Amino acid sequence: MKLATSDTIKEIDRAAVEDYGMAGLQLMENAGRGVADLVLRELGAGGKKGRVAVIAGKGNNGGDGYVAARHLRNAGIDVIVFSLARPKGLKGDAAVNASVWGRMGGATAGISTNADIARHASAIRHATVIVDAIFGTGLSTAVKGVHAGVIEFINSLGKRVVSVDVPSGIDAATGAALGVAIKAGLTVTMAMPKLGLYLYPGRACAGRIEVVDIGCPSALINGDDIRYNLITGADVSGVLRPRKIDSHKGSYGHLLVLAGSPGKTGAAYMAATGAMRAGAGLATIGLPESLEPIMEAKTTEVMTLGLPETAAHALGGVSFEAVCKAMNGKAAIVIGPGLGATDDIAGLMERILKASKLPMVIDADGLNALAGRLDLLRKTRAPIVLTPHPGELARLLDMKTADVQSGRIGAASALAAKTGAAVVLKGAATVIASPDGAVWINPTGNAGLATAGAGDVLAGMIGGLIAQGCETMDAAIAGVYIHGLAADEIKAANGEAGMMAMDLLPVIPRVMNSLIVAAL
Repeated sequence: MKLATSDTIKEIDRAAVEDYGMAGLQLMENAGRGVADLVLRELGAGGKKGRVAVIAGKGNNGGDGYVAARHLRNAGIDVIVFSLARPKGLKGDAAVNASVWGRMGGATAGISTNADIARHASAIRHATVIVDAIFGTGLSTAVKGVHAGVIEFINSLGKRVVSVDVPSGIDAATGAALGVAIKAGLTVTMAMPKLGLYLYPGRACAGRIEVVDIGCPSALINGDDIRYNLITGADVSGVLRPRKIDSHKGSYGHLLVLAGSPGKTGAAYMAATGAMRAGAGLATIGLPESLEPIMEAKTTEVMTLGLPETAAHALGGVSFEAVCKAMNGKAAIVIGPGLGATDDIAGLMERILKASKLPMVIDADGLNALAGRLDLLRKTRAPIVLTPHPGELARLLDMKTADVQSGRIGAASALAAKTGAAVVLKGAATVIASPDGAVWINPTGNAGLATAGAGDVLAGMIGGLIAQGCETMDAAIAGVYIHGLAADEIKAANGEAGMMAMDLLPVIPRVMNSLIVAAL
């Protein structure tokens, strides 16, 4: 599903009116009617006894609010509009709908000062639902003055709040809170979902998101020039394939996992098991030979291979020839979980990248070994997926972690462009960036994934999907979505606190197979 920025919406509105001959008033009418319908649903069967307060700004977002107020009043709902715009401040289609509201006898109260907020506080407080129609997608500066006061007052009430298009105060493109922002229970967004609704803190402020079809031609909202996408179950179902009845383990690929060092063998186990749970036919863990007996005792379905090791009992340059032999017959490689951060690992990574043509998922210490050496990725002949957390991506791009977090899409896209690799920037609302400029946002997952090993499982899942024949971007998209969906299922049953990476493993097949069935 495509995601829009404020610039995207501005161009869609322009094209709908100028290129397709649609009337702006009709688009606003469709938007406001959609808001009213969803507010009625919020009010429920006894809604006519409720009261709705519409807080309207001066722009088109406020105009949508006036239309919604009209339809709600026509449905028998007690509605009052609290206008943050002086009558002469309204322009265009918003002014037309405000005039219609007045002519039909609709009640309007003006709010232009903090004293006005206090004067109308009781009326707003006694509303059953508050409709936030203050700012729309065009907001780009910090909210101040009476507008900030109104937003803070609404947030203090604990009422059901329905935001029009985006919660007022949220940047529609970045999800940033511009000073203060409405905390909505429902956001009714027009034509197509907005990017900022799926990036934090916008995602936390939006509540449930409903998209209203306002009649824009589909060619405008599904254009190839829109590079931002929200991962959906349909996207993932399109990647996964049901198993053929006459298939065998070799039909689903053999993954090599190069991982583990003293104290970190669990990372290797979780990555390899994640691959098997994602459907890989075979998985072999290649790890320091002194640790191989431990891993062999730990694993059952996953195979183990002891490799020559350094004096520190880690993989390194001494392991390279054996790694090359291990790559024979493999479909893909995962390298990095628990490897340790040493110069020997960096040297081994360089030699593997130069020698291998196998698709590769690079995670954790494998990523740290590439800091300052990203040119190696441009020289490799292998398709690559990088799976950094914000701190790892910051090291790769020589940035501060805080700067990565404040511009997650830009940072992930920059790394993808610089390396030619698919980049999975982990965290809340995981970002997947393609070297061609496309960006995917993941809506699944929760804070339970903030636990040791969750990233190792994910790296293995992506590697397992690649081993089965998925393209690297498809594997990254599907792996991230399924990983988050498994965590959501666990949260629904047990909550977030105490979730462990190992909890994901038995849930992954059920989630994945439900998506395969959905595609049939």
